[in-house]
Formats: sequence, C-alpha cells, structure tokens
Amino acid sequence: MSPRDDAPSKTQLKREAEALQSLGEALAELPSDALEPLGLPDRLLHALEELRRITSHEARRRQRQFIGRLMRNVDPAPLQALLESRARPSREAARLFRIAEQWRDRLVAEGAAAVSAFVIACPGVDATELGEAVEAARAGRSGAPKRLFRMIKALVDRAAANDGTPLIE
Repeated sequence: MSPRDDAPSKTQLKREAEALQSLGEALAELPSDALEPLGLPDRLLHALEELRRITSHEARRRQRQFIGRLMRNVDPAPLQALLESRARPSREAARLFRIAEQWRDRLVAEGAAAVSAFVIACPGVDATELGEAVEAARAGRSGAPKRLFRMIKALVDRAAANDGTPLIE
C-alpha cells in the first residue's frame, strides 16, 4: 500500500491534533460564560470543565487529547478569534506600560529637558509637579522612583484613553 500524494503526512496530522489540543486548553482557561455565545457542543463544554478540575499531569494529558478529538468537529476560526480578542487588552496594557517605562527612564536620565518633552507630548500635565517628582527620583529619595512611575503611568493611560495616540514607542 502506497500513501496517496494528496493525503497529509503523519507529521502534519500530528501538528493539527496538537494545535486543536492547545486551542482546547486555552479555551478551558476562559470562564464558562465566555464560551456560551460560541454554541459549542455540550460534550465539549463538559470536557473543558473537566479539564479545569483535573490536576494530575497524566490525566490532563489524556483529557487534552479527548478535547482535541472533540474539536475536530468544531470550526476553530471563531474560537481563535475569541482568544485573540481577549488577549488584545493585555497587549495594549503592556504597550502602555513600556511607554511609561521609557518615559520614566528618559525623565530620570535627562531631567528638565525630558520634562519639557513630556509636557509637549502629553498636554495638560502639571510641569511643576512632574519636575519635582523627577528631581526627587534623580536625587534617590526613598520611594520617589515608584511615585514618579505611577504618575507617568497614570498620565500615559489617560492620554491613551483620551485620544489613543502613543506618546512614544
């Protein structure tokens, strides 16, 4: 018996099965109410609930395989879209956190020149208050770097919420 030319290879089939298992495991991490609008089969929903409760490594592995088999009958595209849409806010939060870190580092390194640049990039900032916080952080006062970062983070978050433009990247 020779393999058909158009049939997927054994390796490809294995990759697809593992992808479905990983997708199922990611779905199991979501709250049950997030899965309801997807109209998943009851048997799959029950298997996902069961995976949440299982702690044994081997039992989890077998349950993942079972979920992978059940997911063969489900279109994975809407499920992946759901997972990606739920991950977006955390990516945005991470991006804003990086921006705040960059500003903090720049403000501490450059001092007054960076304060002026920050005020231009983020209108409505009290330059005096920011300048004092920067000088306290540069002087190494206790807790000043954390206070400066919290101030910058709040300002960056507010600016992003108001107009959505990045201050720097």
